[in-house]
Amino acid sequence: MSETSESKEENIVEAEEEEIEEAPTEETSTEETTSTEEEAESPAETVPAAAETEAAPEGEEEIEVVEEKVYTIPLRHVHVVTPRGKRAPRSVRDVRDYVSRHMKSDEVAISNEINSELWARGINKPPRKITVRAVKDKEGKVIVYPAKTT
Repeated sequence: MSETSESKEENIVEAEEEEIEEAPTEETSTEETTSTEEEAESPAETVPAAAETEAAPEGEEEIEVVEEKVYTIPLRHVHVVTPRGKRAPRSVRDVRDYVSRHMKSDEVAISNEINSELWARGINKPPRKITVRAVKDKEGKVIVYPAKTT
């Protein structure tokens, strides 16, 4: 019978140790929630929206950049060989083809900013040239962004 009483005592001691180990984690979690509430209440400590965008632009943080290049793509021939009502779509195709050829990738995505620049003056008058920044990720997909003006 002494063996069973010893095993019961060990179980009780183990249970008490588990409760002691769990108690500090609960306290730290409540401390963390109070600290986050304090941070949310103090507006002086928050980062301005402009600083957040400089630190991590949308879409680019998710991409592991393998290769990044800046190109000035000539679109003069679009005005010569394409009918007036089809010039902007042709210039979008030409940007995609140019980047595909130079970055050696079949998967090319054009960002909304580049698309807006190409369509800014309507379907009849796309720009004669456009400067872009092509970013290639580890999977071989290329995304075309406007060139950073610095």
